[in-house]
Amino acid sequence: KWKSLYQIQRERKRIMRETCSKYKSNSRRIITPYHVSRIFVEDKYRVLYCEVPKAGCSNWKRVLMVLNGLASSTKDIQHNTVHYGNYLKRLDGFDHKGIYHRLNSYTKMLFIREPFEKLVSAFRDKFEHPNNYYHPVFGKAIISRYRVNATKEALRTGSGVKFKEFIQYLLDVHRPVGMDIHWDHVNRLCSPCLIDYDFVGKFESMEEDANFFLHLIGAPQNLTFPKFKDRHSDEERTTTKITQQYFAQLSPAQRQRSYDFYYMDYLMFNYSKP
Repeated sequence: KWKSLYQIQRERKRIMRETCSKYKSNSRRIITPYHVSRIFVEDKYRVLYCEVPKAGCSNWKRVLMVLNGLASSTKDIQHNTVHYGNYLKRLDGFDHKGIYHRLNSYTKMLFIREPFEKLVSAFRDKFEHPNNYYHPVFGKAIISRYRVNATKEALRTGSGVKFKEFIQYLLDVHRPVGMDIHWDHVNRLCSPCLIDYDFVGKFESMEEDANFFLHLIGAPQNLTFPKFKDRHSDEERTTTKITQQYFAQLSPAQRQRSYDFYYMDYLMFNYSKP
């Protein structure tokens, strides 16, 4: 079993590197704190984890906290503690020497997810539930720009953004509000062409990949990757079928442009075109 998992890792890294050398000329660029701002540091087991939202990141942070001795079990850690507790250090918090030392000697890993599924998961989480950041900041701007005859109430609260409107915003080169980590490219979040990741896991094979990674770093035997869904746990996880239902609301041109938008992620991580 380990043998086939090693083989899968070799293949994923090969495809990633080949895509980088084909499309990116920045292999000689200097790594700046900006490039490592999404990378979490676990010094005890010497792990660097690049956070990709909607690809198991809450549970990965829980695992890092347990590895670091900040908690005894992943079950004990609340969502807010994970995201707002600032228990985990980020790589950009170190000086130049500290950054390079860790990049050169720690095990660097990231976990990714099929881009459209990740996008729908983010949309459902941020716009289909009450949210006192995404509705006023993104929702208002999206509704006022893309909805004809929007009601005063919708403009006031920013609630009720439709998937089609969200996609219009995403594909608009003059976006009324900036980009957000929940729907940015993995390429931009984790700079895989600049940083040579040792391990590339996939959300689709999370349990197997995660436990293989924990085996590789010599984590305690009793630590396994948690299976629970972090938010809106009563709701079904975003699946391929659910993703198709959302994309069915778009025109063929919008679907194609969405694919083009995530083209590098599709290519680099070997996901087939939906």
